[in-house]
Amino acid sequence: MSAPELPAMKTNPKFIFFTDFDGTITLRDSNDYMTDNIGYGYEKRRQGNMDTLEGKTTFRESFKGMMESVTTPYDQCIDLLVKNIKLDPYFNDFFQWSLKNNVPVVVLSSGMDPIIRAILKNLVGPDSDKIDVISNHVRAKPGKSINDEDGWELVFHDDSGFGHDKSLTIRPYAQLPADQRPTMFYAGDGVSDLSAAKETDLLFAKKGCDLVIFCAKENIPFTVFEDWSVIKSKVQEIVEDKTTVQDAAKEGYEQYKKGEAGVSANGKA
Repeated sequence: MSAPELPAMKTNPKFIFFTDFDGTITLRDSNDYMTDNIGYGYEKRRQGNMDTLEGKTTFRESFKGMMESVTTPYDQCIDLLVKNIKLDPYFNDFFQWSLKNNVPVVVLSSGMDPIIRAILKNLVGPDSDKIDVISNHVRAKPGKSINDEDGWELVFHDDSGFGHDKSLTIRPYAQLPADQRPTMFYAGDGVSDLSAAKETDLLFAKKGCDLVIFCAKENIPFTVFEDWSVIKSKVQEIVEDKTTVQDAAKEGYEQYKKGEAGVSANGKA
């Protein structure tokens, strides 16, 4: 695929920021929130996360079970999440900076498009339309409306074991000729981000979360963030040539070894 055909290349950016949505842009994961509060609960959901990290199941199967446990009408799910899911307090500042500096923001999510759009519209406002969202979808079950009790079902983005293999979106950008290829960033927090972890030039892994454990275990370079003020500061330094992605990537593993990544060096949160 050539550069003009890639959506985030429309403005010929030198940098692109790909990011997870739930628990990364937001303070809480909307899918976890639904599962814990109106689905089968925290314990079973958390066991699914750990089984995915340990390779005992796929994220696709774990996430499918989570969403099947939620039978509340879809419009009520959206209303619940819009009322309870909050944005990282520094994301809007980063996003406004990115708009001014031609750094497109692309959300790659295992969540569902209508929920993501509703939360972004509520928390970011009209500029949320400038964020590309690539995610899973939702549809009505046969003979039902999505706003009926037990009336909706998850539709995965692709046939992969992830349900949404985020690397499939990132890879065409990485394969552009050197004189066109942008520097790419990714921010994430958990098991839904495993497919994207190796694909960009600099990975931001949220402190204390499962993605840190995975990256340290697989020797994937990363840098740790607690909130989007850290991300903005680091990306700004790179855009302004004050540091390199290579130097930034070394920091995460050093922080992890020092016990400063929110998990211990034996991989426990």
